[in-house]
Amino acid sequence: MRTYAVTFQPENCTVRAAAGRSLLDAAKAAGIAINSICNGDGVCGKCRVLVKSGKVTAKPNMFLDRLDIQRGAALACQTYVAGDVVVEVPPESRTGGIPILAAEDTDRFGKIMAPLGAVSVFPPAPLIRKVYLELPAPTLDDSLADQERIYRALREREDIPVMQTGLSVLRRLPDLLRQNDFKITLLLGSRGGTVEVVDVEPGDTAAANYGVAVDIGTTTIVAHLVDLASGKTLAANARYNSQSAFGDDVISRIIFAGTPEGLRKLQETVVSDINGLISALVVDIGVRLADVTCVSCAGNTTMTHLLFGLDPSNIRREPYIPCAMLPPVVRASEVGVTINARGLLTALPCVASYVGGDVLADILAAEMTRSEDLSLLIDMGTNGEIALGNSEWLMSCSASAGPSFEGGGISCGMRATAGAVEWINIAKGGRVADCRVVGGGRPLGLCGSGLIDAVAGLLAVGCIDRAGRFVTDACGRHLQATESGEKAFVLFPGEDTALGRDIALTEADINNLIHSKGSIYMAADCLLNDLGFSFHDLRHIYIAGGFGNHLRVEQGIQIGLLPDVERSVFHVLGNGSVQGAKTVLLSEHALHYVQERIASAMTYVELSTSHKYMNEYTSCLFLPHTDVERFPSVAKRNCGNGN
Repeated sequence: MRTYAVTFQPENCTVRAAAGRSLLDAAKAAGIAINSICNGDGVCGKCRVLVKSGKVTAKPNMFLDRLDIQRGAALACQTYVAGDVVVEVPPESRTGGIPILAAEDTDRFGKIMAPLGAVSVFPPAPLIRKVYLELPAPTLDDSLADQERIYRALREREDIPVMQTGLSVLRRLPDLLRQNDFKITLLLGSRGGTVEVVDVEPGDTAAANYGVAVDIGTTTIVAHLVDLASGKTLAANARYNSQSAFGDDVISRIIFAGTPEGLRKLQETVVSDINGLISALVVDIGVRLADVTCVSCAGNTTMTHLLFGLDPSNIRREPYIPCAMLPPVVRASEVGVTINARGLLTALPCVASYVGGDVLADILAAEMTRSEDLSLLIDMGTNGEIALGNSEWLMSCSASAGPSFEGGGISCGMRATAGAVEWINIAKGGRVADCRVVGGGRPLGLCGSGLIDAVAGLLAVGCIDRAGRFVTDACGRHLQATESGEKAFVLFPGEDTALGRDIALTEADINNLIHSKGSIYMAADCLLNDLGFSFHDLRHIYIAGGFGNHLRVEQGIQIGLLPDVERSVFHVLGNGSVQGAKTVLLSEHALHYVQERIASAMTYVELSTSHKYMNEYTSCLFLPHTDVERFPSVAKRNCGNGN
């Protein structure tokens, strides 16, 4: 088959692609990360590129108007190589062209908020600890073998009923002991109730022992380097999950993992991301990679499966059964993570196909199980996870919210990266009174929190009604017709944007957000209702995740995403996932607590079988709700704008 040269700008990177291959596939081969929420199905419109020269063929689509096509715009997934071609990938279509995020983005995705309530205290017991020993040399009167000599010295210090040592360590032990005057440091790890001598190092290296806590998010991966002796976080880094090249949501990735080759690619991709973060961390701090002895990970059920290379196919098939809820503690090298050659890796357990270790980490960080107060935890993303309970019981559910919270399915939407409007205030008449752009400068689009602010603001000033439709008289000159005839509310005119074209919202965009917020609100309402509670019975509502850091509670209530209750009830948890992973990293007692007190105690509710959810979901598809009495503060605020 004939191949052609496909050159991507501004990298000036050229690959050979067979005739008929999509530009998106060619970009993947070139290592160019292009946003493709739908994994190439042509239904998200986020893989927009510019064909600068050359020959291509393309399928028609609804995302490009006549002017777009005239200037060379194309969807990479629906445009196919027909000759040598030069393609420019604009900033808004990229999903992580740099391996490590800037410091501001690392803080955005990895920020841990101040502790809430009493501080949890687990006895210090890292997954791997170091113990320095000065052993007596053997004599005719003290003729214990080398391994037993080590065990005796350890048991003189502490009660360790069961111990073991790997064969590779035993083979090195005789020479290592005698060459170092029987002064050694042991790396001790706990695996299944057995204390293992993971490795033996010459001399006293006990002070150099580090671990890495990792939040494996569907969109972003965050890593914290931790001093296991002091418990201090020494450095943090974040990057976009490169698996996004194979689909932005977990369902797309599960489908891609349906073949052994697809599963291998996804596993190698996430491991490469983690290794890149660890490498950057140790270089930044100036520690030896060999002194990083363990890694603790928290992620949703699909991300956990992909890390371990487990087949996730049945997660999306009724009756939704994962391969494993509690992956074993393994050598990091078994999954390809590069730390100390014999270092260990663990992951927090999962509860169901769509409630994973990241939610359990959130619960641990929020200390929900250490209080009699009724608490609700909401982690919002493409899949929204919700947990309810206290020190006596726990329940959870998940709801498919769609990609709008992460900028997907929105004509001007984007992730919370440089150029994204993360908050916005709308004045009377629909004028943008104030806004904040990630990284400063002119805006590229709206991320999830900015989208919520914009819709809440337009509702508050009467530019949209409770069904999300534009009120023509109130919108004035801001309301314009697109080439397709669809109405669009212009927030930022082209001359004020980084792209030179309008940033505007359509009624379809607003409708997508309404469906997303309705899914989250109804899921939480169902959990409470099943147990005879209401939102007003809650003493704490924890909002978790990087998105939650920047969600403004008032705007969330305005659109009906969050309940209209006392504002003091709300707590922004931040990245509870990485905090929970760090807690487990520092104490095996915390890992046991998560397994036995949180995971085992949690009841999962499948909303697809809930009559209340299916029957009443449509009541949430208004702003804020069909029943405005549920949102008295919103009704009072909007009473003068005609809504």
